[in-house]
Amino acid sequence: MRRLSLLVLALAAHTAFAAPAPTRIPDDALRTAAVLREQALADDTGWKVVESLTTEIGPRIAGSEADARAVAWAQAKFRELGFDRVWTEPVSFPKWERRSEKAEVLGTHAQPLAITALGGSPGGTVEAEVVRFADLAALQAAPAGSLAGKIAFVDYQMIAARDGRGYGPGGAVRSRGPSEAIRKGAIGFVMRSAGTDSHRVPHTGITRYDEGLTPVPSAALSVPDANQLARLVARGPVRIRLALDCGWDGEYTSHNVIGEITGRSLPKEVVVIGGHLDSWDLGTGAVDDAAGVGITMAAGHLIGKLKRAPKRSIRVVAFANEEQGLYGGRAYADKYGDDLKLHQIAAESDFGAGRIYAFNTGSPAPEGSREATRQIAGALAPLGIEYAPTQGGPGPDIGPIAAKGGAWAWLAQDGSDYFDLHHTADDTLDKIDPQALAQNVAAYTVFAYLAAEAEGDFGSRPKEAGAGK
Repeated sequence: MRRLSLLVLALAAHTAFAAPAPTRIPDDALRTAAVLREQALADDTGWKVVESLTTEIGPRIAGSEADARAVAWAQAKFRELGFDRVWTEPVSFPKWERRSEKAEVLGTHAQPLAITALGGSPGGTVEAEVVRFADLAALQAAPAGSLAGKIAFVDYQMIAARDGRGYGPGGAVRSRGPSEAIRKGAIGFVMRSAGTDSHRVPHTGITRYDEGLTPVPSAALSVPDANQLARLVARGPVRIRLALDCGWDGEYTSHNVIGEITGRSLPKEVVVIGGHLDSWDLGTGAVDDAAGVGITMAAGHLIGKLKRAPKRSIRVVAFANEEQGLYGGRAYADKYGDDLKLHQIAAESDFGAGRIYAFNTGSPAPEGSREATRQIAGALAPLGIEYAPTQGGPGPDIGPIAAKGGAWAWLAQDGSDYFDLHHTADDTLDKIDPQALAQNVAAYTVFAYLAAEAEGDFGSRPKEAGAGK
């Protein structure tokens, strides 16, 4: 009897400390997802949402009157699409305004230049000789004081790629170039746009000035104008005048707008999908990021039409002010970072409207959810989406909560032409292919539904202090 008791105790201890069962997707959920996938491909809700936002609101730079109208629009649209719960959460940030901008070559070869102020630039008019640098490294290598009284021109050419890998070095010129130029003595900064097009439309975007430096007027040239200026510099000294009327103007409070489809049995646990509501002010913010808002609103709407709600809630977030510093994503992570176990997984659509070609998930503890990830990948395969188990990462606004330990999903969009349009006046509705948009909606619908139905989790865990990012 004693031996039997010991055996029972040993078995109980083994059960208590055994690894949890791997996360998996039930067969009936996979069958429902297959039906949802086909419904989404034939549905035009995503297109209608994008058309509505870009037409009725248009450009919506953070802190503008249009920003406020976009928040009201998003609340109304969530309700129109049948979301059970709709609410807003405040997001505060400094307000930057663009009023006017102009640049021109002076002297023998006088001519206008197509430019746009970089977000965060101060206003002011500077007139000086241009010094050209092939890339950021060349500017960094310039001797101290060598740009005193001059305007730095960084002429780095971005390369197009499906995964947008060229944006890393291109974006670094915009974010770090002005501060480097100031340290060398420059009174102004211009750059070849961080873009891959050949149109005479410059690309804006946020820049930062290192602490302790006095900001100088900073702008981006369109790609053809950068080519033109480079040719002129090759002929001899060139002076330009850069006149910007822009700058910071106090604080502003916008909002994350959230819609939720309530889960049937675990309503406090959420699958989060979304895009960012703000845009830059040059175009109408169609690919960046009305598309992401439309894709994820439509996915939530289609899941909400099911007769039987998913096990967990589907939460769609229209994030505030992503463009100037991930303010909405950071505010969301600050609010919900202590509830990571209630966040099943999160994904953001913020890379245009090209077809999704790859899928993966990640988290601090991904091992137990690999089978479920493979099952979701299988349900996405008919859409032309590959399983990429060693690739990917969280979207921009998902990054802050992922950094705290939240699980993320990566639905990789084809960005081959994304940086032709990014942050320009060309970012308009006509650039979106409705069929590609529908494929995105189908992918997000399938992913979100199956993640919500999973038996088990995807590894959201608070990261230990000092753990790597």
